[in-house]
Amino acid sequence: MSQEIPLSSSEIATLWMTYQQKTMIRRMLEYFITHAEDDQAKEIMQDTHMQVVNYIEDIKTILKNEGAAIPVGYTEKDVNVVVPKLYDKMFDIMFLRLLKEISMGLHTLHLTMSYRKDMISLYKELTAFTQSGYDKCVDYLQEKNVLPRPPAVSVPKTVKFAEGTDYMNGLHLFSSKRALNTVEAAHIYYAIETNVLGMQMITGFAQVASEPEVKKYFVKGKELAKKVVSDYSKILLESDIQTPATWGAKATESKVAPFSDKLMMYCVSLFCSFGLGSNALGTAFSLRGDLPLTLVSTAKDILTYGQDGGKIMAKNGWLEEPPSMEDRNDLIK
Repeated sequence: MSQEIPLSSSEIATLWMTYQQKTMIRRMLEYFITHAEDDQAKEIMQDTHMQVVNYIEDIKTILKNEGAAIPVGYTEKDVNVVVPKLYDKMFDIMFLRLLKEISMGLHTLHLTMSYRKDMISLYKELTAFTQSGYDKCVDYLQEKNVLPRPPAVSVPKTVKFAEGTDYMNGLHLFSSKRALNTVEAAHIYYAIETNVLGMQMITGFAQVASEPEVKKYFVKGKELAKKVVSDYSKILLESDIQTPATWGAKATESKVAPFSDKLMMYCVSLFCSFGLGSNALGTAFSLRGDLPLTLVSTAKDILTYGQDGGKIMAKNGWLEEPPSMEDRNDLIK
């Protein structure tokens, strides 16, 4: 029985977006669970998979009660669990951790866009579930000593205020650049960490993609991630800050696809959107004049790359359209 208050356009949009993401995660986890070599990692992924399936059904129920169409999302046709391993040990949980980070941001945003009580409850539950799963991933990776920690810094003993505009130097060729502050270093370090994993992910995708155009697109993405890691690492090293590094989580030599080109393209699109959001935060909180220019240039490259991916998906019939608002001009013709 549908509630008296119908779903708003924002709530329909968030349900559609969540359904797309969760069905993708469901299919990818099915593959990673099949190839898990560590019982603890397998348990973490199985628990996540079970909860994700439940939330997919919850979304279906809400949409059915409203008389709305159920999205296609990603199905059993988009995964092949019996092919060889595409990634080395530890990639599965490191990848899941990053998916949890993306999900936490999305669920919190979707919560603020919801007005019906059942929708608010849904995103509160999703947020709590995602945070719990994220904690399990972090604990596991730290226990295995594969999660790189941000660089140490001396604890501040005094409070300082900027004296004049010298604090923001960095735009001029002959002006000296101050050392990064902790806020700037944190965002740059995080961008490197996520792009290192993204580079490994998309390297695997490039090895197994079926369509030549998709393979070429993934190779381009690998080079973009490599450029981000290189450019941002240089900024850290200029301030004598160590860059993140970890063992494991690499692509294997397999050339057999566990996922459809459609699913892999969507996954890369999701990462692009996440990268743009993270980059925007880094730009907003960077006070040294040269940093926003670098970050904005990176954002432009990511945006262009993401748009190119959208065109490939649309051309191949893989781009499922979000529910549309009524076209009044068309209706009154």
